[in-house]
Amino acid sequence: MPVASLPSRHGCGGFGKETYHFIDLAAQAGFSIWQILPLNPLGYGNSPYQPYSSYAMDDLYISLDLLAEQGLIRKAPSYRRRAETIDYDAVRKFREPYLQEAYRNFKPDLNYTTFSYQEWVRNYSVFMALKKKNNKQCWLDWPKAEKDLPLAEKMELKDMQEEILYEVFLQYILFLQWKDLKQYANDRGIEIMGDCPFYVGIDSADVWASRKNFLLDDDGRPIFIAGVPPDYFSATGQRWGNPIYDWDYMKEDGFTFWIERLSYIGKMFDVVRVDHFRAFDTYWKIKATCPTAIDGEWIEAPGYELFDTLLKANPELEIVAEDLGDLRPEVLTLRDHYNFRGMRVIQFSFDPAGMGPDKEHLLVYTGTHDNEPILSWYRAKPAAERRAMRECLRRMGYHKNSFASDVIDYSLDSNADMVIIPMFDWLHMGRNARLNKPGTVGAPNWMWRMTSLSLFAKECGNIRKELIRCERAAAE
Repeated sequence: MPVASLPSRHGCGGFGKETYHFIDLAAQAGFSIWQILPLNPLGYGNSPYQPYSSYAMDDLYISLDLLAEQGLIRKAPSYRRRAETIDYDAVRKFREPYLQEAYRNFKPDLNYTTFSYQEWVRNYSVFMALKKKNNKQCWLDWPKAEKDLPLAEKMELKDMQEEILYEVFLQYILFLQWKDLKQYANDRGIEIMGDCPFYVGIDSADVWASRKNFLLDDDGRPIFIAGVPPDYFSATGQRWGNPIYDWDYMKEDGFTFWIERLSYIGKMFDVVRVDHFRAFDTYWKIKATCPTAIDGEWIEAPGYELFDTLLKANPELEIVAEDLGDLRPEVLTLRDHYNFRGMRVIQFSFDPAGMGPDKEHLLVYTGTHDNEPILSWYRAKPAAERRAMRECLRRMGYHKNSFASDVIDYSLDSNADMVIIPMFDWLHMGRNARLNKPGTVGAPNWMWRMTSLSLFAKECGNIRKELIRCERAAAE
């Protein structure tokens, strides 16, 4: 369940009381883990996988109500409370005066000062201040002095001090509100699984401040970009546009970029799902001049060297490997070498002819943020295929009146030690609840939100019964 998709009084889910209520309901239902999408600042297409930073969080998640309780702002009226989609631009415009007011009333302390001295905080705050100064253009189109600031020894920024400190303030408030929310979940027996995109966006503080880690030309533009060849989702492949890593430089640098990035994410969450895990083995390298992802080549990555170094520094880091798609065996060998939990998605693996047992160290999903809700996925199938799927479930002993319920029960009965069911599948929602359609950009991707938790609250008792039945319910 994405944080942004939760109800709130101000048009987008965040770290406020509605999310605390969601955690209470999740604990009541017997859940022990909550998976979210990346919390990083949303970039191109409002995608959490094209963020402006690998470290920062989006100020959309700041609870205005909590700021009012602190006395930093006057109480904000409700805005788009009942809207079933997130209008990101409108919500940001509404929230901005209140965030500015909170900044003016905030009194820095020692904790704030300590937080502000982190390198990523300084880089991101300067980056965002300059981005806003340049009408939110990509940093590649900024004036040369600002674009190349990280390469220069010095640049005068005194005239932007307030703008930079405002960005620091936003990140500090986000950190405090998230820390409290996560502790609240942990205290109720719920771990939170964060999400680490494999690539970073070209228009990010990561690339702007650390361009040696990427294959860029002298002007900072990508020479090669990331994506995947033609697959289940797209006949022309997926051309993501993210810059490719310079793995040779990274090895020489001791993989500092990755170690710092994953170490920080590991501190922010209890479990880390690493998106596009296969790229630690081989990644699809596309010339930036190619209009599609069809023409590219697979290049080997130094996965073993990276993870040896990473886990030596962070032995407690718990990683889930997003190992979906058409993979070569070496990807699975890499995953198993480090005992990372892999994934199985029912929508990809359902075979009406019969399915074998899952291994134990696995994460099973009905679907992910890239899939349709299981109900609309099923209804879109031809009649003969639907009958075959229902018959398959009946042979295995699942014969409720709902295909979604049967698939959920089948998933929960798996041997896998972890099962994640999206909220929209628990609540039998249809196509309108789809989060993202890979290969497409913009509306309606990432816009779905719930206006109320009443339906979830109503189902909590039934969900708990199912979790008890399959011996997955957390203790009350």
